[in-house]
This record gives sequence, structure tokens and C-alpha cells, in this order.
Amino acid sequence: MIEVQKIKDGSKFENFLKTEAGEDLFAKAEKVSKVLSSGIMTGNEGLGMIALDKVQGEYSIREKSGMAHSVLMLGSNSYLNLSTHPKVMKAAVSALNKFGYGMGAVSNYAGITDIHKELESRIADFYGTDAAIVFPSGYGTNVGVISALCNEGDVIINDSANHASIFDGCRLSGAEIKVFPHSDMKGLERVLKKIPQEQTGRLIITDGVFSMDGDIAKLDLITQLAGEYKCRVMVDDAHGVGIVGPTGKGSAEYYDVMDKIDLNVGMLSKSPGGLGGYCAASAEIVDFLRLYARTFFFSTALPASIAGGLNEVFKLFQNDEAGREILWDKINYLKAKLVEAGFDIAYSQSAIIPVMIYDEEKLFKIHAELRENGLYTNIVTYPAVRRKECRLRLCAMKELTFKQIDRAVDILKIIGHKYGIV
Repeated sequence: MIEVQKIKDGSKFENFLKTEAGEDLFAKAEKVSKVLSSGIMTGNEGLGMIALDKVQGEYSIREKSGMAHSVLMLGSNSYLNLSTHPKVMKAAVSALNKFGYGMGAVSNYAGITDIHKELESRIADFYGTDAAIVFPSGYGTNVGVISALCNEGDVIINDSANHASIFDGCRLSGAEIKVFPHSDMKGLERVLKKIPQEQTGRLIITDGVFSMDGDIAKLDLITQLAGEYKCRVMVDDAHGVGIVGPTGKGSAEYYDVMDKIDLNVGMLSKSPGGLGGYCAASAEIVDFLRLYARTFFFSTALPASIAGGLNEVFKLFQNDEAGREILWDKINYLKAKLVEAGFDIAYSQSAIIPVMIYDEEKLFKIHAELRENGLYTNIVTYPAVRRKECRLRLCAMKELTFKQIDRAVDILKIIGHKYGIV
């Protein structure tokens, strides 16, 4: 019993990051393995499930134990279900048949086709910019763009809730990193006021839709402050593209400031349903990134099949025919049902809906029991958020039916009442 308690007390994520004095480099991995095999709940129990069908409102998964069962899917970023759209799949198959399943070279060499160039052109048209560059990885997009454009002597100002890939890109760049409290515009201005006048290489970076809270960055005020303090602005709208804004062009369109964003970054793996990421900007910036963004220059290009499918996605986006309005019907219905049931869903403004738990031990148990009862959700705690702000993250999808949403909320209510969070 004492040994189990000792393992439990030492099982926190941050306890395994550093090599202790006198230990082998791999000792930390052995410690983690011991914790994971101890039977103590760590929040990892629901990670690594195997999907047994295409992403849809309800499908089968296989547990680590080998048991297969059906779940209602409220844990997917494929909000618009475009990965299974007939036109998208047809275009992907056509490109696969013509170019094979891989490109075999980086984009700057022989890894690019007319299909890839068409995709970059469609993304640029979507944002109204001169050009766009497509990266084979979403994470690598942020790391590559930031580390290419910023360097020692520059200053990057981040919202504290920005995605991990943004902070990693900042660290790699060598620039000075400043952070303001989440969506606190007075806090942002305090930071800006303290930047020395001679430090003129300034970049404000923010998520468009924040991935853990589902709220939208205050881009109207951010762009106003950027103008006053002579900063460039980068927006990572991974969870906003195709969904947020009057025609689905994202968070900047929501605030009518699209012409004030210098670097429009987005992920092709969320609502577009594919893989990779992009940056839409001026032609000069895109040309610079092709040469200096290491995650682009040294990475094999996206498979043509993915690029082909994404061309159809951006046709749907450009014409606002991706099913955005249907998705919003499901988002609003799910939110209303959760509030009616008594859950705290914070201030979501998107397809991401947090269900606040505030107790990590309860969170681990709730997440496991929901899955066992046929509801798949995402679990969010440290280091993604502070432990006292731990939560479930629900993601609405267009193909969820209203009856499926009702069932999902009913399951949540039963488990929620059991653990006293409703």
C-alpha cells in the first residue's frame, strides 16, 4: 500500500522530464513504465485507442485490452466530416492513381506537382493574399514559420493559451519571448509598452480559436494594438478555418480584420480533414519561407492524394458549401443541452466545448467511465492546462445526429451526477 501511494504521489507529468544526478539517460522511461503498469489512473487510459472505421458520429474503436465497442465520437477534430466527403475522396483517389502514395522528395526539389501548386493557390485565394505555402505537418508549420522569420534581437508576444507548437517555434527562433494572460488586452498593452523602441522586430502571435477553451481571440483589439505599437500579427486559426466567421474564413473574418493579419496560419488536419498546414501571406514572405523554413525545406512534400483531396475541400470552403451551417446547428444544440444539464462549459465560441471538471482525480475516472459507457471525449489536464482547470474537451461534428447528441449528454449526466460535477 505504501509503495502504491509512493508511485501515485510521484506520477505527475513533470516528474519525468529531467535525468536525475547519477541516473542513466533512459531511467526516466523506466519510471514512467512503472507508473503506467501500476494500475494507478494517470489520464493515459483512453489514449491510443484504435479506430475500426472512418470518422463519423458513431463508430467502433478497439481498447488496449483488445475489446472492440461502439462509441459516440465527441473527440475528433474532423468537425465537418470532410475526410469522407464524396468529392474529396474521389479527388484523393484520382491523385493517388496518378502520382502514387508518396512524393519521394521535398517540395523545393521534385516533390511538388500541379496539384500541390493548385492547393497553395486556392488557399491564397481563400484568404485574399498574394501566395501561400503548404507544409507537410501542422506542428511543423508553426515551428517553421516562426523560427524562419524571427531571430535573436526580435521579440515575440504570445497569448498564454497559444498552442504548444507556437511556443516551440518561438524557443527555436532565439527571439525574446513575451507572454500576456489569456485574452487580456490590457495585459497585452502592458507588454507592448515595455518593449524598447529600438527593438523593432515585433510579432504578436495568437491562436484564432483556442484549442482548449474554444473561445476566439480578440483580433479586433489585437490588430488595433499591433498598429499602435508597430507589430506584425500572426494568427494560427487551426480550429477556426471553415467554421468561424460569416462565410467560414475564420477568426479574422469574424472580426472583419482579414486585411490586418500578416501571417494567416492554419492546419489542414482539423476541419479540412487531411494532413499538414499552411501560411498565407505576401509573395515575398512565402518566397522567404520556402528557403528559410527548415520544416518545409527539409521535409518530404505532402502525398499528392492528400493535396488532391484538400483542393476539393478549399473549393467547398470558398463557396461556403462545406456544411458550416449544419455544424453550427449541432454545436448550438450540444451547448444548450450541456448547459440545461448543469455543466460548466466556460465560454466556447466554436466547435470546441470544454466541460470543466476542476479535479484531476475525478477527471481520470470520469473520462474512463464515459468511454466504457460508449462516449469518447478528449481529456485535458497538465501540461495543456493547469491542473485546477482540468476538463473534458468535446468536439461537435456535422454528422452527429440530434438523437446521438441527446444520448451523449445523457451519458455525461449520469457520470457527472455520480462524481458531483453537475
